[in-house]
Amino acid sequence: MQISEAESVVMQALWQSSPLTAEDVFAAVAEDQDWQVPTVKTLLNRLLKKGAITARRDGRRFLYSPVLDRETWLDQQSESLLDRLFGGRVGPMVAHFSERGRLTEKDVVELRQILEKLDDGN
Repeated sequence: MQISEAESVVMQALWQSSPLTAEDVFAAVAEDQDWQVPTVKTLLNRLLKKGAITARRDGRRFLYSPVLDRETWLDQQSESLLDRLFGGRVGPMVAHFSERGRLTEKDVVELRQILEKLDDGN
């Protein structure tokens, strides 16, 4: 399922807390996005058509909830990124970020811990 960058902002709000009304979603994203309520409603409708969310009538409004699991979406996005940009390989991706100074000391420590766990068979 292809979710656009704007749609992913709406999904993040729904993954954090749901069900939400369109106005609730707007309030959740308003600080970071220069959107109006109609924009949020358009994005919600797109996500409904894709089957990423559901809507349940609650009086005169709808309550939206995610169908697409965040972990499933993250798996799809990370696989797609690796395939498109790095031939499906993690090593070249890490090297890319390292060469551009994007890895912090904390990142390096975390990577070492991951590699140690792999070496230990965990």
